[in-house]
Amino acid sequence: MVTIFYDGHCGFCHRSVQFVLHHDREQMFRFAPLQGETARRELPDVLPDTMVLRTADGKLFIRSEAWVYILHRLGGFWNLLAAALALVPTPIRDTGYRMLASLRPRFGKPSEICPVLPPDLRARFDP
Repeated sequence: MVTIFYDGHCGFCHRSVQFVLHHDREQMFRFAPLQGETARRELPDVLPDTMVLRTADGKLFIRSEAWVYILHRLGGFWNLLAAALALVPTPIRDTGYRMLASLRPRFGKPSEICPVLPPDLRARFDP
């Protein structure tokens, strides 16, 4: 199972999680907030405050690399987008990622945008 660690205090991050939940037809992703006990237990302390993806074999991806991995695994059109993004050098992709991340306050607070999840989706979240 692949785990996506996200900022639990960020509305943009919550919307990103909702996007993945919506498109993850094979239910291959789990989710955990960076502020939670799962992140404290499973991630190194030296990671930046950004989206982190941990594969089943323990490999870590951050920022745009995480999104290339996610989009590739979602398949279909998203796989094509991942392939196109992978052609862009990581420093340039990460600059774009940081630019989007700088807009995080515009996406609202998690308490304003987070729907109550049904039990089947709630089961995919770790503390």
